[in-house]
Amino acid sequence: MKGALFSRGLLLFAATALVTVAADLATKLWVQAALPLGQVVRVTGFFALVHVENRGASFSLLAGLPDSVRVPFFLVITAAALGVLLAMARRTPPEHAMKLTALALVFGGALGNFVDRARQGVVVDFLLLHAGRFHWPVFNVADIGITVGIALLLLDSLREARRAHAAGKEA
Repeated sequence: MKGALFSRGLLLFAATALVTVAADLATKLWVQAALPLGQVVRVTGFFALVHVENRGASFSLLAGLPDSVRVPFFLVITAAALGVLLAMARRTPPEHAMKLTALALVFGGALGNFVDRARQGVVVDFLLLHAGRFHWPVFNVADIGITVGIALLLLDSLREARRAHAAGKEA
């Protein structure tokens, strides 16, 4: 019976990761087909679409490295991170749905950006939030998955700490 429960947990992980990476890659393909590089389309007073290519990591970190160093470096680091996330998911009991969902969102987002980098050496970003002169760095659906996944992991960690604290008081 334990194997069946474990399989349900991995099914949740796989389905969530698949939806995340599919949404990411589909939206990036749409942006590449619909918007010329650098074009900005204002949607609201605080949101715009803009087709940019991010050569670096978060906030364009290490974007200035030569392609021959930067691309392999990010591919190796991301592949290692994907392996760690998969191992964590395999060790997570199926009843920990929030943690499995969080890991899958991070995995799917990382995989989406990995595919971009492997395919074209850059990551396509296109979502821009702004308020007056303040502009948040342009991001994509993969980044949303990673951010929401990390937030859920933090929330799950706080819930687990609270449960452990309550169990300690009862003992």
